[in-house]
Amino acid sequence: RTIQKAANTVQAGDTVQVRAGTYNEVVTLKTSGNSTQGYITFANYPGEAPIVDGTGLAVGASGQTGLFSLEGTFNYVVIKGFEIRNYSSSSKGKVPVGIDFEGAGSNIEILNNHIHNIVQTLSSCNAANALAVALYGTQAPAAINNVTLWGNEIDHNTTGCSENVSFDGNVQYFVQANNLVHDGDNIGLDNIGFEGVSTNSAYDQARDGWVFQNTIYNISSTTNPVYHNQVGADAYYCDGCTRIIVERNLIHDSDLSEMASEHSGHTSSYVMFRNNIIYHSLYVGLSIGGYSKNVGGTDHCVIVNNSLWDDGTFGSSGLGEFQIQYAATNNTVANNIFDGYTLTSKYLLYDFTSSQPNPAALDYNDYYNTAGATSLFDWQGKSLSGFPAYQSASAQDVHGKFADPLYVNVTTTPYNFDLASGSPALNAGTNLGVNTVGVLDYAGNARVNGSGQINMGAYEQ
Repeated sequence: RTIQKAANTVQAGDTVQVRAGTYNEVVTLKTSGNSTQGYITFANYPGEAPIVDGTGLAVGASGQTGLFSLEGTFNYVVIKGFEIRNYSSSSKGKVPVGIDFEGAGSNIEILNNHIHNIVQTLSSCNAANALAVALYGTQAPAAINNVTLWGNEIDHNTTGCSENVSFDGNVQYFVQANNLVHDGDNIGLDNIGFEGVSTNSAYDQARDGWVFQNTIYNISSTTNPVYHNQVGADAYYCDGCTRIIVERNLIHDSDLSEMASEHSGHTSSYVMFRNNIIYHSLYVGLSIGGYSKNVGGTDHCVIVNNSLWDDGTFGSSGLGEFQIQYAATNNTVANNIFDGYTLTSKYLLYDFTSSQPNPAALDYNDYYNTAGATSLFDWQGKSLSGFPAYQSASAQDVHGKFADPLYVNVTTTPYNFDLASGSPALNAGTNLGVNTVGVLDYAGNARVNGSGQINMGAYEQ
């Protein structure tokens, strides 16, 4: 008995309920649902946990194969309730994937699956890739659109030079929410553009997405055989994406999170990064701009009401809280808390290049670490000691603060980044309007209080 037998015969509107057991197969979908007859659904039988296991299976001749594979045009498909595991490759150009969709289509739902141990064993970054979930919009103008990635656990994958979750190319209108992504050796969630995935460069960009209420942790390239103990794996990465809202996510013990583009002449743009919590990042809490002058950057992105704490923990390779790199333009950074805690040798703000004289408008941010008056800042490549020196050199953060935000609990886990009574960050932000700051704070309370005031940081009440 195989799931593939059902995949060969199922029609629009049908549901395939898979009983408990281990299915050692690649499941290749053949048929779409439609708006009239409904979804084709592959789901666990209620109360049971079927396993699709790739042990011993080879990656197909196309070079990239999913344990669930959709190639071409597919609409109205649901995959939910499976454990998807143990698919590996040790060959250049052979890419194992948990769930793989390459093509175009609409109304795709990936729900409540557990995807783990998808592995690439090569040790050099030359066609060494694996992914837990890959959606590649390869066609144009037809996109992969109306996609929901919800409630999945994605962990313990060894992805080489690729990501755990990749929405790449012509992918539009999507939700990535309530997922648990952890213990990976490269990027957690990635929304990508300008990789040449789509046949038309005008459509080659993940866009119009909502990334919320995900928990991402232990994402670090320090354990990746390709990167040889170097930090550089993003928990969340907008790599050339546009018009994405990233909010109310919990990110910790990962290398960094980032909005940028790896391709010269291109940017991540119009991304709203708000009401998130980031702590214990190995390299830096959050970064914008390209990593060198030869790549792209970050334009018209808004970073508001995030709470960062104790970032840059990886020895001398750790940087600090917030980094601005090359080709950053027209960005807004407001109402954030950048709390370096006791990491007194790390930067609270690190703008190491003068490639753009005004990479962002920064104001109403609260900075702190226990170094006090000697806390480190860098503006336009000039290292500065103390918050007043940064204000003077940059003419930024006119309404900013240097003060302990008084988080409720950063002593024992679980940490609580709400603000204690008497916090200098209470009602100290600027209300930029609901379209910018959002409707809800991190905890699901109203983002702005009844008097129209707003706190710095991710919590309002």
